[in-house]
Amino acid sequence: MRRRKFVTLLGGAAVGWPLAARAQQAKRPTIGYLGATTAAGERPRTDAFVQRLRELGWIEGETVEIQYRWGESRTELFPDLAVGLVRLRVDIIVAASTAAALACKEATAVIPIVFPLTGDPLSTGLVASLAHPGGNVTGLTNQASDIAGKRLEILRDVVPAFSRFGQYPISWSPIRDSRYSGSGAQTRPRRRCIRNPAS
Repeated sequence: MRRRKFVTLLGGAAVGWPLAARAQQAKRPTIGYLGATTAAGERPRTDAFVQRLRELGWIEGETVEIQYRWGESRTELFPDLAVGLVRLRVDIIVAASTAAALACKEATAVIPIVFPLTGDPLSTGLVASLAHPGGNVTGLTNQASDIAGKRLEILRDVVPAFSRFGQYPISWSPIRDSRYSGSGAQTRPRRRCIRNPAS
């Protein structure tokens, strides 16, 4: 369901694509796709993405072009990859992670940027508000950071002796330290970072 919502959102953003790009038969609209990991690692997501585009009438190689770039789970690569997509003059950018979206936002204030899912677009500065994102960035969020503290409160109600829990944050995620920051001093996480997808 999230995939369908995301592609519908992308389709809405396409309304803002330059009319000249649509009018010129020689130039198809181009989507820039900045993946967080690798082509193989994100194959299920990109396959679903391309399939849904096809269902909406956007056929890769016929009515739309897709330029893929892969971050290989290395945040230091995202800025150059984002700038590269901007220089290609793509019509819209799909940023597959929070870090990728932040790099794209830094690279352009004009090209529309859509993120499929992020945990906390507010604290990371991706959007001004959930109701009115503002700027050129929009997407979907699971709002996990907003309810993380409440989850711990419920767990403490069920298990009063509960005082510690394990957390496996992703080391390259910009939201890794914010999610449980307001959950109270009596309950503290024991963290082990996931350094790469193989972890």
